[in-house]
Amino acid sequence: MWFAGPARLVPEAGRPAAQRLGFHLEPGMRVGLFGGSFNPAHEGHAHVAETALRRLELDKVIWLVSPQNPLKSAHETRPLEERLAGARQQARGAGMIVSDAETRLGSQYTIDTLRVLRARFPGVKFVWIMGADSLASFHRWRGWTQIMREVPVAVISRPWAALKARTSPAARRFAWARKPSSAAAILADATAPAWVYLTGPLNFASSTALRGRQTRG
Repeated sequence: MWFAGPARLVPEAGRPAAQRLGFHLEPGMRVGLFGGSFNPAHEGHAHVAETALRRLELDKVIWLVSPQNPLKSAHETRPLEERLAGARQQARGAGMIVSDAETRLGSQYTIDTLRVLRARFPGVKFVWIMGADSLASFHRWRGWTQIMREVPVAVISRPWAALKARTSPAARRFAWARKPSSAAAILADATAPAWVYLTGPLNFASSTALRGRQTRG
């Protein structure tokens, strides 16, 4: 097990695509950022996004489709356009936006993405969204403690991940900053670090299982 160190901010200047992120946000909006490889996107991802949209009372949820997760094999990662298309099929409803902003920004790490978006959209109330399975390994992310201090975080329950998530290094490190689930609707207004763990009906779809079935097929 290794612990990621602090991340360096990726330079944004000189990237024409970085000036056109494909979405516009107004000050005061409450926006969830849902990052991942989505390799492929599935109903479990939609469940996490929809749960966050509803219970956090967000205006939008932006699915940030990663160009390449540094913790996962590039060989097993499908082309970006294919993963974007799959995410669009799952991200249903007017409150959902699927974006390749990290590719446009040249951002490999979540902490860089957060800092750029907060600078680009001052006054927007961002919340980072993740499934409980991601919280279990969150301490492996580059700059994970900085992420917790950058924006509030919402963790949505996922099958078989509850124990590992709640006893993870990140959960223990920031136990003092955890808010009760009853505070979910005001999480976007909280000062980071602040996070909630939301339980509810579980969706058992997973990218790993889908890839396995498609390989066997």
